[in-house]
Amino acid sequence: MTEIKEKGVNSAAWRFSVAPMMDWTDRHCRVFHRHLTGRALLYTEMVTTGAVIHGDRQRLLGFDASEHPVALQLGGSDPRDLAEAARIGEGFGYDEINLNVGCPSDRVQNGRFGACLMAEPALVARCVAAMKAAVAVPVTVKCRIGIDEQDPEVALNALARAVVAAGCDALIVHARKAWLNGLSPKENRDIPPLDYDRVYRLKRAMPDVPIIINGGVPGIDAAKAHLQHVDGVMLGRAAYQDPWRLLSVDSEIFGEAAPHATMQDAFEAMTPYIEAQLARGTRLHAITRHFVGAFHAVPGARAFRRHLAEQGVKPGAGLDVLRDAIAHVGARAPAEAAA
Repeated sequence: MTEIKEKGVNSAAWRFSVAPMMDWTDRHCRVFHRHLTGRALLYTEMVTTGAVIHGDRQRLLGFDASEHPVALQLGGSDPRDLAEAARIGEGFGYDEINLNVGCPSDRVQNGRFGACLMAEPALVARCVAAMKAAVAVPVTVKCRIGIDEQDPEVALNALARAVVAAGCDALIVHARKAWLNGLSPKENRDIPPLDYDRVYRLKRAMPDVPIIINGGVPGIDAAKAHLQHVDGVMLGRAAYQDPWRLLSVDSEIFGEAAPHATMQDAFEAMTPYIEAQLARGTRLHAITRHFVGAFHAVPGARAFRRHLAEQGVKPGAGLDVLRDAIAHVGARAPAEAAA
């Protein structure tokens, strides 16, 4: 596998990543996840090129230095706009720029980007080439295995060959089709059957290209099994809804110690960040909403969730709310128990 070292992520970071998820992987979520794993590559929510070029860049793109390595995911289909947005993202310090070719929402289709671009591999290749010419950090693509009536054997190969020829540094493949006609975005996350073997075949056909698998991966044991066939695994909902799983990533995937041994330790380490955010006017709930699934099979986990849900949303809620919620939790579950 080609090593990417000059600027941006080292290719070893692609071994495990947390997926870009709209309304979920914001800057507060990513800081939380970074306290659970020092090695996972983190991704932003998708940001459109129009928003990057014309919007409030600090609000949209600003992030905490602790998040590195962190990648910016862009949505768009105009090569010039993508090149400009990528250049802006690199200027903000992102370690990778990723192009979304997998989101099936109506809004994305109307803007001619996301999964509908699976039908236009030549256009995606032009977009990648423009982004590569604009930045020094790696440029990657996240896609599906196909859309609607496409044959995944043909569609995925066509897209992969086109973007790799254009300079794409890695391909992240959600191992499901997206049905743009007939299924909602939510249904597209579950109903189309997973076809992991199709992604494995792509890796065998392109042995020198970093291939990362995504879609329905339930946890770290499953990720380790996928790593027998591909270069990396991207965890989505399992990482967000059950963040305790991330406590074992560094030891199980990278053979290194986790940043913190327990979830309580991670929360303690986040205290300065939370205090700084509250001082800037951020509401506590904007941060603690990402903590709901923090504890698993631990006495008091339900009381922890209830306390945050009831007290964290109140105006003026402060760190004492989080501390009181944590006080409901019993045993200090070590990272090993979270695997």
